[in-house]
Amino acid sequence: MSNNEKLIKKARKFSIHEKMFQCPICGGAMKVERMASLECENGHCYDISRQGYVNLLKHSSKTKYDKALFEARRTISGSGFFGPMVEAVTTRLIQELKSQESVKPVRLLDAGCGEGSHLSAILRKLREQRMVPDVLGVGMDIAKEGVVTAAKTFPDPMWCVADLSQSPFADQQFDYILNILSPANYSEFRRLLMSDGMLVKVIPGSMYLQELRALLYTGTGKETYSNDGTMELFIRHFGRIEFEELRYRVILDSEQMKQLIHMTPLSWGISDELIERIPDGEMEVTADFTLLYGWI
Repeated sequence: MSNNEKLIKKARKFSIHEKMFQCPICGGAMKVERMASLECENGHCYDISRQGYVNLLKHSSKTKYDKALFEARRTISGSGFFGPMVEAVTTRLIQELKSQESVKPVRLLDAGCGEGSHLSAILRKLREQRMVPDVLGVGMDIAKEGVVTAAKTFPDPMWCVADLSQSPFADQQFDYILNILSPANYSEFRRLLMSDGMLVKVIPGSMYLQELRALLYTGTGKETYSNDGTMELFIRHFGRIEFEELRYRVILDSEQMKQLIHMTPLSWGISDELIERIPDGEMEVTADFTLLYGWI
C-alpha cells in the first residue's frame, strides 16, 4: 500500500467518526475535507499528516518529552515492565463490558497516550474477546513526538496531538477514558465521558521505582513518594470509585536500565555523575501502581 493510499484510509476513518470532534479554538463542529484535513464550520483547519495523525494544538508546545524519551519508553514497554499493569486494566475493562445490558460499539480514549504502547496493547487484548464487536481506540497527547511515534508504530488507533485542557472532542463521546501515569483534567474527563462511562487512572504507588529513588535522591525529600494527594483529588470528582493496588518486581538488563533512566522524569535535573553511580548489569526494579476507577 502506497503512502497516499495509507493516508486516504486513515482519512476515511476520521471521516466516519468526524462528529466525535469539535474545534479546540471555537468549539465548532468538524468535517473531513478533501480526505486531507479536519475543518470546522468556522474555517479552522487541521491537516491529517502523512503518518495518519492530526495535530489539533492551537500553538506548538515545548515539552521535555522528546523523541529519545518516547523511544526509551517503547523499549521499556517491550521489555514487559508494564505488562501486568496493562493486563489488570484490560481485565477491569472486560468486567465492566460484561456488566452492560447490551453489546454496543465501544469508544476508548487514552488521554496522555505517549508513544501509544499501552493503548495498542489494551485494544489488542479487548479485541481478543468476542464480546467486544467493535472498539475504537483514540490516543491524544500534547507531546507531538509521542504521537508521531505512536502513529508510525501502531496504525490502527486514531492519534491526535492535542491539549487535554482544550480537548478536541464533543461532549459525551467516550465509554472509557484511560489516564495512565499522566496528568489529569477532571472537568474535561467528566465532559467527555458518556453518562455511564468510566475513567481509569493509573498512578505510581509509594514503592514505584524505589531502587532509582534510593540511588538518585538519598538524603533528599524525593527519596520517598506518596500518592495521597492525587487520590484525594480523584475521589472529589466522582460519585462512585473503586481502586486496586498492584506491585511486582522486574529484572532489567543494563541496556534496559539505561532506557528506564532516560524514560522517567525521576532523572530530570540529575547530574551525569549521579546517574553513573547506578550499577552496570542486571537490576531488580519495583513496579508499584494504584489503579483508580471512577464513575460520574
